[in-house]
Amino acid sequence: MYGKAFAPEYQGSLTTLSVNSSLVEVLAAGTEQLRAAERGGSPGEAARAGLAVAEAHRRLGQVGEADREWKASYRAARAAGDLGAMAWALWSGGTLARQRGALALAWRLLALAADLGERGGDIVVRGYSLAGMAETGRIQGDYDAVGALHERLLAEARKRGEARHTVWALEGIAQMHRNTGSYDSAYAMFEEAAEIAAKAEDRRGHAWALRGMADIVSVRDGDVERALELLSEAELTCREMNLVSALAYNHKMRGNVLYRAGRYEAARAMYQRALEEFREMSEPRGEGLARLGLIKSLARLGRDRAETADDLSELAGALERIGLRHARRMVDRAREEFGLTEVLEVAL
Repeated sequence: MYGKAFAPEYQGSLTTLSVNSSLVEVLAAGTEQLRAAERGGSPGEAARAGLAVAEAHRRLGQVGEADREWKASYRAARAAGDLGAMAWALWSGGTLARQRGALALAWRLLALAADLGERGGDIVVRGYSLAGMAETGRIQGDYDAVGALHERLLAEARKRGEARHTVWALEGIAQMHRNTGSYDSAYAMFEEAAEIAAKAEDRRGHAWALRGMADIVSVRDGDVERALELLSEAELTCREMNLVSALAYNHKMRGNVLYRAGRYEAARAMYQRALEEFREMSEPRGEGLARLGLIKSLARLGRDRAETADDLSELAGALERIGLRHARRMVDRAREEFGLTEVLEVAL
C-alpha cells in the first residue's frame, strides 16, 4: 500500500506544506522563513527554507531567481556543515539545469547530490538525485543507459511505499515505452501512475499521468475527444497549482492531438501558445518540441517547402547542441513526413 504523497523538498519549519500546496503559497511561506532564519543567524534553517524558495521559483518558470536561490541554499548548508541540505540544494540546481537545457551540468550536479546524500545518510535526496540523473538521460533519448536505473528506482519506491516517487518512475518508464512504440505497455503504466497519484493525493503527478494517457489515446486509438478531455482535466490542476511548466507541456500535447486529427489551424495556434510559454520560462526542450509542432502545422497549411526545410534544419542544429537525441530524431521523421529528405541531400 502507498501512503499519502509528501514533498521532502519542503523541510524544516515548512514541513506543514503539502505536495499540493500552491507554488505562490510555497514561495511566500518559504521567503518568510528564509528571512527569519537569516535574521536569526541559522544557516541550516536558511538552507532548507531557501530550497523551497528555489523550487517554487523553478516551477513557476522564474529561472534567474531559482538559480540565485539554490546557490544561496548550498552556501548556507555548507556553512552549517549539513551534507544532506547541501545535497538537496545541488539536486535543485541540477533539476534547474536540466529544465534550462544544460544537460551536462545537470548530470554533474545531480551526481554530486547523490554522492553527498549517500555520505550524509539521506536516502531520500540520494533517490531523488538518481531519479534526476535517470530523467536527464531519458529526455536525451539514451534509454539503454538509464532504463535499468528507472526500473531499480521504481522497485525501491514500491518497496518503501513512496507514492510520489513510484508515480515518477512509472511515468518515466511509460514514456520510454511510448517513444519506442509499445503503446499498450505505456498506457497501462500511465494509468497505474494516475491511480496511485489520485489515491495518494499527488495532484501534480496525476496531471502528468493524464497527459501521458491522452497522448496514447490519441496516437493509438485516434480518440480525439477523449484525449482532449483528459488534457482539460489535467489543465485544471496545472492552473490551480500554478504549474507553469506542466501547463505548457499540456498545451504542447493538445497541439499534438489536434495535429494528428488533421485540425491544423487549431494545432498551429496551440503550438504557438506553448512556444511562447516555454520561451517565457527559458525552457529550451519544450521550446524545441513546440517549434517542431508549429513548423509541421504551418507546412500542412501550405507554407513554402524550402522555408519548412530551412526551419527544420535550424531546429535540428539547436536540438543537437542541447543533446536531445530523441527530439532530434523527431525532426528527421518530420523531414520524411514532408518529403524533404531529398532537399536536405541537395543542400548538403
